[in-house]
Amino acid sequence: MTQDVVSVQIPGNRDDVLKILKRTGISGVPVLKDGTLVGIITRKDLLRKPDETQLGLLMTPDPITIRPDATISEAARILVKKNIRRLPVVEDGVLVGLLSVSDLILAIAQMKCTTPIRDTYTSQTFAVWEETPLTVVGRVMEISGFDAIPILDADNTLRGIISERDLIRNSVIEDSVGVSDFSNGTDDDEWTWESIRDNHTLSYSISKVQLPKKPVKNAMVKNVIAVPQNAEVSDCALKMKRARVDQLPVINGDKRLVAMLFDRELIRVLCAADPE
Repeated sequence: MTQDVVSVQIPGNRDDVLKILKRTGISGVPVLKDGTLVGIITRKDLLRKPDETQLGLLMTPDPITIRPDATISEAARILVKKNIRRLPVVEDGVLVGLLSVSDLILAIAQMKCTTPIRDTYTSQTFAVWEETPLTVVGRVMEISGFDAIPILDADNTLRGIISERDLIRNSVIEDSVGVSDFSNGTDDDEWTWESIRDNHTLSYSISKVQLPKKPVKNAMVKNVIAVPQNAEVSDCALKMKRARVDQLPVINGDKRLVAMLFDRELIRVLCAADPE
């Protein structure tokens, strides 16, 4: 587990969370109240609730936790079954660490597992055109549930990868003013005193996490590391860890994109038994 855990406190500021995720590249942070773990805020939360600023409403409350003496296979089974990326490690009610999918990928890299990734760990995927606006890509990722999407050019050549990390890195805080009309709906002529008297408006500020409308090719990672279908499990895990990525495109003998290898799928190798 990671022992030096970056966390936030409530009440707190959403913009501070966004800065942390941008600066560190991590996917989420635990939320504490008076030293007690009360929730988790992730990149998905910020992207799915762009108008929300309160940490208490942004976070996922009562997160699943794990003990420090739990086994690696137990942790992997929880992460796979619950489809989550991190487990706060709690002892006697105190947060003592955080175990993430990335931590388990390091364990897999050290296992020297020679099982091919073909069929067992790869996932079907789709791709988008490199000129697609980043706003549309963000919505596609939200609907599909994919954390990363390959990017193709007009010749169907793999040009890059866009991930949630890249969306957060390119996001901005957009402030604007909204107006609410509290008119009583009178049918009087708009120039009468009664109409003016009964027409009330309220102005309020809006702070929103916004993606720019630039093409995805300007935000994607271009230096893509791809692996063949017969690549070995531990070798792929090592590539992920060294490149600090959560996924690898899988290509066939013609170097055409055929699937994706996601770290959350790769950790299933740990579910059966703990590595020695």
